[in-house]
Amino acid sequence: MRRCIYPGTFDPMTNGHLDIVKRALKVFDEVVVAIAANEAKKPLFSLERRLELTRLCVGEFGGRVSVRTFDNLLVDFARQNGVNVVVRGLRAVSDFEYELQMGYVNESLSEDFESVYFVSNLKHSFISSSIVRTLLSHGGDISKFVPEAILHEVKRGFER
Repeated sequence: MRRCIYPGTFDPMTNGHLDIVKRALKVFDEVVVAIAANEAKKPLFSLERRLELTRLCVGEFGGRVSVRTFDNLLVDFARQNGVNVVVRGLRAVSDFEYELQMGYVNESLSEDFESVYFVSNLKHSFISSSIVRTLLSHGGDISKFVPEAILHEVKRGFER
């Protein structure tokens, strides 16, 4: 069984993130969406709430997608879950530079760890969780950027 990990903060999950999950499922039998605690990014939603929202987003995939949280090194989380492939999405050249560095670091920590990159679909290439949060803070319409399954919850969570 071919499994991969798709890590991120997912604060909140966007249509771009969901597109990467769908595309990864064309290559892998199972995708583990791994939500990083990453308090340094000062997430809008708690780790538990991001877990709930992300599960709502990927529910359509049944048992082929699982969602877990982690607060350790990605290579350690991967080892604990018996997975040695990470999937990442690339939106721009700046993403490539950052992901290349992370790929090298992860490989240096675990020789059998592989990184697979998906170039974002053009219609999602500008979407990020931080853009969604910025739009929300100014009363903007986020309906084109987040999965319908969580749209109401994301708006409601921001109003709190």
